[in-house]
Amino acid sequence: MKNRCTLLFVAMLFFCGIQASQASSRPSALSIEYIRDTQNVNIADPLPEYSWQVPQQAVSQSAYQLLVATSEQNLVNNFGDVWDSQKVTSSASINIEHGGRALNQDSNYFWKVRIWDKFNQASNYSAMQSFKTGSFDGYLSTANSINIEQIRPQQFKQLSAGYYFIDFGKDAFGTLELSYRATSPETLIIHLGEKLNQGRIDNAPGGTIRYQQVELAVNPMQTRYFIQLPTDKRHLKAQAIPVPDRTGAIMPFRYAEIENAQQNINEDDVTQRALFHYFDDEQSLFSSSDAVLNAVWDISKYSIKATSAFGVYVDGDRERIPYEADAYINQLSHYAVDAEYAMAKQTIEHFMQNPTWPTEWLLHTAMIIYQDYYHTGDTELIAAYYDKLKHKTLFELSRADGLITSQSPLVTDTFMQKLGFNDPTNRIKDIVDWPPAQKDTGWQLATEAGERDGYDMVPVNTVVNSFFYQNMVIMAELARVLDKAEDVETFRQLANKVKQTVNQKLFDKTRGIYLDGEGSTHASLHANMLPLAFDMVPEEYIPSVVAFIKSRGMACSVYGAQYLLEGLYKAGEGQYGLDLMRATHDRSWYNMIKVGSTITMEAWDMKYKPNSDWNHAWGAAPANIVGRYLWGIQPKTPGFTNITIRPQMADLKHSEIEVPTLAGKISASYLVQKSGGKRFVIDIPANTTAEFIFDKLDTQVITLNGKKIAALEPIQLSPGTNEIFIQ
Repeated sequence: MKNRCTLLFVAMLFFCGIQASQASSRPSALSIEYIRDTQNVNIADPLPEYSWQVPQQAVSQSAYQLLVATSEQNLVNNFGDVWDSQKVTSSASINIEHGGRALNQDSNYFWKVRIWDKFNQASNYSAMQSFKTGSFDGYLSTANSINIEQIRPQQFKQLSAGYYFIDFGKDAFGTLELSYRATSPETLIIHLGEKLNQGRIDNAPGGTIRYQQVELAVNPMQTRYFIQLPTDKRHLKAQAIPVPDRTGAIMPFRYAEIENAQQNINEDDVTQRALFHYFDDEQSLFSSSDAVLNAVWDISKYSIKATSAFGVYVDGDRERIPYEADAYINQLSHYAVDAEYAMAKQTIEHFMQNPTWPTEWLLHTAMIIYQDYYHTGDTELIAAYYDKLKHKTLFELSRADGLITSQSPLVTDTFMQKLGFNDPTNRIKDIVDWPPAQKDTGWQLATEAGERDGYDMVPVNTVVNSFFYQNMVIMAELARVLDKAEDVETFRQLANKVKQTVNQKLFDKTRGIYLDGEGSTHASLHANMLPLAFDMVPEEYIPSVVAFIKSRGMACSVYGAQYLLEGLYKAGEGQYGLDLMRATHDRSWYNMIKVGSTITMEAWDMKYKPNSDWNHAWGAAPANIVGRYLWGIQPKTPGFTNITIRPQMADLKHSEIEVPTLAGKISASYLVQKSGGKRFVIDIPANTTAEFIFDKLDTQVITLNGKKIAALEPIQLSPGTNEIFIQ
């Protein structure tokens, strides 16, 4: 009897251990339409996509079962009255399209999932996620929530009787909330601003740096006040993105001053009521041995969060209009700092109906869709907008040699309508970079050269055709995804023709560099960095192109810096790329911090663009360059199911990073040891694979998880912790 009891006890412990193991290894981070927190969200797709993260203990997924129900109780009882997928043999854990009974509009649902691991052992079901559908007659994608954060002062001081100064630490879009107990009617004077002048809010900050004075009437019958801000007339334009009705007018500000107060005001009485699109600060981090680089990455990350208040990527506070080039850099940096994809999808759908005029901006549209596809694996928007997207690549303007020009006679009213312009009399116009030279702007304080490095604006130019080449490469891939074989061949052939023509007609073989365009003898930074960034440069000419680029320094705008850095890192020039990101002169990200901004600026300095603003996330390129190129973490296949890690650490002594993906975080650390060896520790999410590619100069002795391996690249990494020593 004693032995039987002992056996029973052991069996119970074993069973409980299995149950505990299953419970701890169940799927997590559920999302629907790529949204994890579904509170205050209305799902707009009648066939939404479900995704989850496979638990690390499972290593990989061999099958799943997904349940969708109309009530929480049904799901508790494992009854999927809307959809029971049954056991599906598949490793897919993202982009599982709804396959059950049709969802109704304006209805509540609940779902959960369980998986089978690589040993075919079933997990427990995940926690359930609830969601509500909205209308199905708008965008295909779903808008994530926009939330209000109450931010307390970091500095609060009384300057004189009835006069208070408040610093909230960072610039944010919102308004001021005040608790005040008046004993009789009073009028307080409220000052809000982004910039200081000798320790006080600058009431004439210049450009589009924001300042606002508001009179606030207070009385004994009220104790809580939200400062009502006037609406800027530019924000009433049809192209401007409005703020939610519940918030009223907002502005970016960091500082507040209150004067004429007859009663005491305490620190707890004032709050920065800031508006942010959904953002999870815990999804990413970066640190290194270089303090300047750390500060640059921090301001770039915060810039993405701070400028998100409108639910789509806008240019900044001056216009609040989405522009394709701004959006592309915002998108890449957003992906690098948060696992949030709904905002990019909303922006894509906006551009399908609302294009902007610069030629190169239109050519960013396909690039934005491509990055959405590669980071999520989702093909829904590609399929829905493929025909419209083809027009936006401008392929119909292609000459016999493949090149395009915005001055083509083919740019007619009908053509402009194909691009999505409501006013067909609009015309596209090349921009190259922004701002242009002083003679083109009328700004008396602007530098003569602008940000184009003296570009020769000839009709058939190298920058436009570099973007056009990249569009043809992308369209060939998107056509392949949709099984459009004829289009695949058409776009591939056109891409090859453009590349060949650019290298024949727009390249000076004597100097080994690209010219600005057809008929030009001038060579600029832009005409060389774009072909380098888009892999157009023949291998034998990469050294001469790189040497020319390095001779020009930062002769481009904060927007152009995205492509300058991409090209440098692709060419293996990680040290120079790092030096540019951590520079401290007036054409640097550190200069933005030095002058007092906490969001990246529209230009390197106000002297380079006198109407510039202090809240422009197209300046946040380091947020994505650090992850995608310095650490070299990129999706090898759509949805990050396969990952490439190709670091270029240059002279950094140590670094840590966390990069979000739908599959889970990629966490990594780097340390140069006293012996001179380099140690990488890389954590790969479950249900993914990764390859690690290293500098061929560092191939003497390599160990992976303590075992010596051949000095071959790439090194294959498995889910979990991978420790690599390179001596």
